[in-house]
Amino acid sequence: MRAQVEECIEIIRPALQADGGDIELKDVDESTGIVSVTLVGACGTCPASTQTLKAGIERIMRDRVDGVTEVVAV
Repeated sequence: MRAQVEECIEIIRPALQADGGDIELKDVDESTGIVSVTLVGACGTCPASTQTLKAGIERIMRDRVDGVTEVVAV
């Protein structure tokens, strides 16, 4: 599952980098399906980062990676 999450992040990353940000994978809990990430750069301080995380990153990961239940920022 971790490898699939990493592949998905590589798909998402260019969009974040285009806005001056990035994403770092911190942990994948395969038993709960929770993926922990850190948004950095412009994404780390953006007021819309929660929306980006939940409506964007989490939605994409849940669609593409079986077993992902939630994406949280740490």
